[in-house]
This record gives sequence, structure tokens and C-alpha cells, in this order.
Amino acid sequence: MEQLFSSQLAERKQIHDAEMAELSNLTKDIPIFVCTVAFPGVPCPLHIFEPRYRLMMRRCMETGTKKFGMCSYEHGKGFSDYGCMLEILDMERLPDGRSYVETVGGSRFRVLSRGQRDGYHTADIEYLEDIKVDGSELELLQHLHDSVYQQAQDWYHRVGSRSREHINRQHGSMPDKEADIQASANGPAWCWWLLSVLQLDPAYQTTFLSLTSLKDRLGHLRLVLEYFSQS
Repeated sequence: MEQLFSSQLAERKQIHDAEMAELSNLTKDIPIFVCTVAFPGVPCPLHIFEPRYRLMMRRCMETGTKKFGMCSYEHGKGFSDYGCMLEILDMERLPDGRSYVETVGGSRFRVLSRGQRDGYHTADIEYLEDIKVDGSELELLQHLHDSVYQQAQDWYHRVGSRSREHINRQHGSMPDKEADIQASANGPAWCWWLLSVLQLDPAYQTTFLSLTSLKDRLGHLRLVLEYFSQS
């Protein structure tokens, strides 16, 4: 190829390098997997069989980013306005082209604009981070956090041993409280673990992704836990 088609090969390599650089940008035209609601720090195993998503996964691996966005389906838009980046941890390719992909949630994002590339959705995005508070606000937030965490623990221990075993197999055990509730841009890990365990409507789950106030997120969680405790 280098001897007979050197100029064509150089041109194709230039096009490929430009495409890989474009695909490596993690704010513009990022690939979007339209499926379910993913959460920061929570594992999200996937079974890839559609040709468009097989292409997407291959490109994510080729570029070296090993990342793509996950959004739930929303009628009229194609996918929701808020999602979560997923990082590929491991990929098992099967002989027929399908693959099992182990991923974990990372940063949350808001969709700025939508597009398409070779059959799959893409989006320009901006990343979301929790707004930090201090002083008396932080004291009140800590008190609310500890109260809702205790409420979550009470619910977790009330579900019954069989249900708890099933939760532990699927999602792992409930994370411990963190010393600094504002250390992560996404807030405490246990909140997202709880949301992945509870069977909530995808639109409501997406609301949690959109909130940049830990106080608001804890308020919603308190209401959800009260509802589940009563029922």
C-alpha cells in the first residue's frame, strides 16, 4: 500500500486522524447511547447488538476516550436533556459481533444541541457540578444529609433479607457516609446508589441528574423514601 498508493494512503490517514480527533472531543458531538438513566459512580452493564452502537463502541475504543453519553428516551426529542457520561471498563466481544460492555457512570451533563453520526445520536453538552455552600448553609445541609442517610439506611434494613441479598448482588451494598459531603462534583455516592436501586420513573430519575443543589436532591430523596416506607 505504501509503495503503490502512497498519496492515497497519506490522504486517508489524514482524514482518519482528523475524524479521531473530532471524536475525541468530549463536549462536542459526543456519542449518545439512548437506553436508560445512568448515575455517577454506578456500574451500568450493557449488551451491544445494534450495528450503530457496535460502531459507536468501536470508535470509543479507537479514540482512546472510552467514554460516551447515556440518556433515556424522550418522545419528541429522541433523548432527554440530561444524561451521564459512561466510561468503558471492559469489553467482551462475541464471535457474532455482539459484545458485553462493563461501564461505570461519570460526570453528569446537559444537552445543548442534538445531532447524528452514521446512524447513532450525538450531542454538544456542558458538564454539571453541584453548587458548594459554606458556613451556616453547610451546617444545615450536613444535618439534612445525615437525616436522609439514616432514613435510607432504615429503609434498606427493612426491605427483608431476600430483597437485600438481591440488591447487594445487583448493585452492591449501600455505600458508607462520606466525611466531606461536598468533596465530589456529583455529591455523596450513596444518593446515586439509592436511585439505581429504587424503581423510579425515568423522567423523575433524570430530574435528579439535572439538579446541581445537593439540598434539593436530598429533599426529593426524602419524599421518595417516605413514599416507599409507607407502601
